[in-house]
Amino acid sequence: MATMDVVPDGDRMSVTMWGELDLGSRRLLPELHDMLALSGSGIDLRLDAVGFCDCSGLKALLDLRAHAVAQGKTVTVRSCGAAVERLLGLTGTRELFEDTGPREGGDTDPREGALPATAPPQEDDQDLRAEVTQLRRAMQTRPTIDLARGILMASFGLSPEAAWSVLVRTSQNTNTKLHNLAQDLTGTVRGTPLPEQVQRQLAAAVAGRSRRGEEAAGATGGAAEDAD
Repeated sequence: MATMDVVPDGDRMSVTMWGELDLGSRRLLPELHDMLALSGSGIDLRLDAVGFCDCSGLKALLDLRAHAVAQGKTVTVRSCGAAVERLLGLTGTRELFEDTGPREGGDTDPREGALPATAPPQEDDQDLRAEVTQLRRAMQTRPTIDLARGILMASFGLSPEAAWSVLVRTSQNTNTKLHNLAQDLTGTVRGTPLPEQVQRQLAAAVAGRSRRGEEAAGATGGAAEDAD
């Protein structure tokens, strides 16, 4: 879980983060928004100690940047480790967090302290393009998939893991892309019915998870009786 330390630095706020930037890192956004409002020109991020960053973590950084732009301020990544650097490079978002002007009280190089303009790791071009496409698609579809999983959890009393398993199994059995299935599921909230084939496979997947849950509960109960 990501944590952070905030230190005023002239008209900016210097924020050092460590841990993992994932879906849970969004809990830091309210405090970051407050720090942004208190700053004169924006926030400088130091992410050297961030050991993991996925699309959810990047989305949180982009959300912070959007708030900064709306206030006429900036968010820069002054330094970062390999995990963040790779994701910024693959998604083409590195330049969004670069320094665009001199710091207050000095005539330093406008790009001093910004991320180095290094190329992404050398990989096969085709594999690299595929990975970039997948990351960008994940950033766009993750909220819909999470909402669909929540609908399954609420409708059938499933755990987060079971709801994810049902989504994947239904996607495979109906030859439907996962994000398309998630869109269809969220459409049911507005009264749009699922295709009949999808309904059958979804019901079968839910029933399969329920049977496994009952078997696991029975095994646990039997073990407890044996212990008695």
